[in-house]
Amino acid sequence: MKTAAALLAPALLLAALSGCGLRPLYGGVDSAPRAMLSSVQVAPIEGQDGWLVAKELNDRFSAVSGGTPRYRLEVRLDDSITGLGVRRDDSITRERRTLRARYQLVDLSTGTVVLDATAGSDAGVDVVGSEYATIAAEQTALERLAGIVADQIVARLALYAARTPQQ
Repeated sequence: MKTAAALLAPALLLAALSGCGLRPLYGGVDSAPRAMLSSVQVAPIEGQDGWLVAKELNDRFSAVSGGTPRYRLEVRLDDSITGLGVRRDDSITRERRTLRARYQLVDLSTGTVVLDATAGSDAGVDVVGSEYATIAAEQTALERLAGIVADQIVARLALYAARTPQQ
């Protein structure tokens, strides 16, 4: 009896979910988000953090590439490191690295900004006795943050494309 109920419950749950209106954002080859993401070119972004974010964005756009550029993505970054934990001798024991991006999606045919938004994340870094180890941890945090920010930007662009009627 327990076995039949255990098998029946997930089947009923799946049947209920099929009618809830959820659908995949990138669903199918002809989806609006896929088409729009394939037509975005990333403008150069200044600095090492800019290079990392641009690389991450281009990696994500190349997965759906194939279209001619219709949009240009312009990104401005703000990268900061703030000391958090302080010892009695005023030395810092913990840092927070924050990467914020303001990005604009520009329609190349008209030159108008069709989307203006922000993305960002932060990561904690332990400050240890070795300066090399601390710098390596800060660099690793920046690389992780670049991927997180790129994911946020791509998700927001896909959502914009899904909600905006395409011409």
